[in-house]
Amino acid sequence: MSLRSLAAEFLPSALQGLQGLQRTTPPAAEDDRHQEASSFQALADKLGYLAKADVKLVREAYRFADAAHLGQFRADGKPYITHPIAVAGLVADWKLDAQAVMAALMHDTIEDQGVTKAELIEKFGAPTADLVDGLTKLDKLQFSTREEGQAESFRKMLLAMARDVRVVLVKLADRLHNMRTLGALAPDRRRRIARETLDIYAPIAHRLGLNQIYRELQELAFELLHPWRHAALAKALVRARGHRRDIVERVRKEVERAFLQHKLKVQVSGREKTVYSIYRKMRDKHAGFAQVNDLFGFRIVVPSLTDCYVALGVLHQLYKPVPGRFKDYIAIPKANGYQSLHTTLVSPLGTAVEFQMRTEAMHAVAESGIAAHWLYKQRGDKQAAAEAQRLSSMWLQSLLDIQDETRDSSEFLEHVKIDLHPEAVYVFTPRSKILALPRGATPVDFAYAIHSDVGQHMVAAKVNGEPAALRTELKSGDVVEVITAPGARPNPAWLSMVRTGRARSKIRHFLKNMEAEESRALGEKMLAQALRAEGLAMPSADPSDDEAAALWQQLARWGGNRHRGELLVDLGLGRKVATIVAKRLAHMMGERGIKPDAVSLTLGRYAAEDTSSAQGVVFVDGSEGGSVQFATCCRPIPGDAIAGYLGRGEGLLVHTVECPTGKRLYERDSERWMHVEWADELTRPFETTVHVLVSNGKGVLAQVAAAISAAEADITHLDMDSGRGSDVVELRLMVSVRDRVHLADVLRALRRSATVQRVSRYRAGSG
Repeated sequence: MSLRSLAAEFLPSALQGLQGLQRTTPPAAEDDRHQEASSFQALADKLGYLAKADVKLVREAYRFADAAHLGQFRADGKPYITHPIAVAGLVADWKLDAQAVMAALMHDTIEDQGVTKAELIEKFGAPTADLVDGLTKLDKLQFSTREEGQAESFRKMLLAMARDVRVVLVKLADRLHNMRTLGALAPDRRRRIARETLDIYAPIAHRLGLNQIYRELQELAFELLHPWRHAALAKALVRARGHRRDIVERVRKEVERAFLQHKLKVQVSGREKTVYSIYRKMRDKHAGFAQVNDLFGFRIVVPSLTDCYVALGVLHQLYKPVPGRFKDYIAIPKANGYQSLHTTLVSPLGTAVEFQMRTEAMHAVAESGIAAHWLYKQRGDKQAAAEAQRLSSMWLQSLLDIQDETRDSSEFLEHVKIDLHPEAVYVFTPRSKILALPRGATPVDFAYAIHSDVGQHMVAAKVNGEPAALRTELKSGDVVEVITAPGARPNPAWLSMVRTGRARSKIRHFLKNMEAEESRALGEKMLAQALRAEGLAMPSADPSDDEAAALWQQLARWGGNRHRGELLVDLGLGRKVATIVAKRLAHMMGERGIKPDAVSLTLGRYAAEDTSSAQGVVFVDGSEGGSVQFATCCRPIPGDAIAGYLGRGEGLLVHTVECPTGKRLYERDSERWMHVEWADELTRPFETTVHVLVSNGKGVLAQVAAAISAAEADITHLDMDSGRGSDVVELRLMVSVRDRVHLADVLRALRRSATVQRVSRYRAGSG
């Protein structure tokens, strides 16, 4: 049954009970929760695990928050203090410490009520104030767009979380209570918050192992974003539950009887898929509701780890397992620390039923994730507490690594979203160390996961002992070996293949630094050339030369830059014109008594008049990187007469002097042109376009390719056009050659081919 037909069948009756249908918390319980939250006593009842002195501190924080929010009401008309109390109650359920509970009570005081961090430090101490500050959005700052402000607020919260995970636990409790009480907000605001929850907060909960919150946030967000779909599926789930009640009870009794016979003490509980997980499965597999057959399952909690495997054997003797549906997350835990054995069995009536086997400790971590750290701490189980704490450490460290490489808030948020993908593959190093990577990850992701230096110097990879392309998607169980070289560096093309935020941020950071360094060198060369025309030499760049350093700082401030290096980068990228900056620098030097040198002035003017002079020339050899580009309209190659156009923010663009596009740019903006020549030693071949008219026939392409190969050139791209008639075909070839002499050899080789009627190099403006 399709989703559309399902909606048509169930929607009319479902809409009547939409607000209360299949909610994680029923309406009656939700009303009770609101009534309890209106008094501090409801929270105090949950604080029995804290010392009396800590409860007293929490009470003081409550009084402070109550006074701060006095007269403030929520959108549903209730006193605002009900919200902080409810958030603190959720935090107390996780057995977090007094500082976290206090921060939950006061989490909106800085943001909404103008309370300062200094005031909180004075009253409650720096640790609590830091938690509250980490939870405060940056609404008071000015941003160009709402998205930019939101991204910066996320970055602030996530970095505070990386330093202290309690920040995100309080934030998730805050978001959960907000999602439960969004009914009074405008529809567009409800949808925006629900979308944000589904994209960011639910995945964070999953990444930290907080599966109970993860499921509820997903369910609430789905209900708000797609109320009709949620209502239809929830109604179908209720009906399916009724139809399968007998089979579920029968399976439960048979399972309990089998464990009793084997004298294995277990807790058997039913598990039902959420409406959102059913919807996602239908969407991903393009299936109808009837085709989702694993709606129900069972969770088996056993006393010890060994009993998990014993329980698995008991179940496989009772029912037949479905091939390929067994997963051992105990031997290889998920990235968020989740551990269980999963197996899918065929029930007596032929339906598939999933079973999960785990210990009590595994169950606590599976439901509460990192929050289980505090729960175990209260019980005095230091080993379990340390293990729960370790769950998030790797991901939290990766947030700090991404922050080190990324200063742009939106880019940071993009990297974090990439890292929040719940699906993972598990791969091995040659020494059998296990790494969890997102589904679709490549050997490049693997290299950066090992260490950033390994990624930066990667040249090749082997997967399961065989050479593999760097864009190969890794699968669980693959053994990956990375091959490095000291002189290697990241390729910009890697950005299109990596899946982890860490790899993406490291590559982008390296490329930005490389581009900035190349642009700085070009800018320095151009400023020296322009200054030479003024009869002056470049001031010293030595920081110990106080006079020169002051001159550079004054020039940078005049240009709106922070320092000399930034000014030179702007020159290299064409954001500033070298002749104008040179004139300003000459004026500043004149004020300091530095006059033009007659010899330098003569040489500078001679260089301007005689372009054959080496003075003031930028030499290119093909190794310049992003700061120097070769125009695609004329595709210059060594031997062509060339000139350079300093584009605005694009670096130096090299044209042939005959290029019509270049001539038009010169007429419009002549001051941005500079003299460019080829270096004596070139570092690579260059591409140019060749038009070939050939007789149409069998094997023509092979003959053309053979002729070009015989001339020791390479074809990098090919286009065909048979519009001139059925007997001839026009080929447009991109050919990689060393210089004009090499190109002439290629053209002669093509003309000698019997199938070639005409061949010529393409020139801009020639059609």
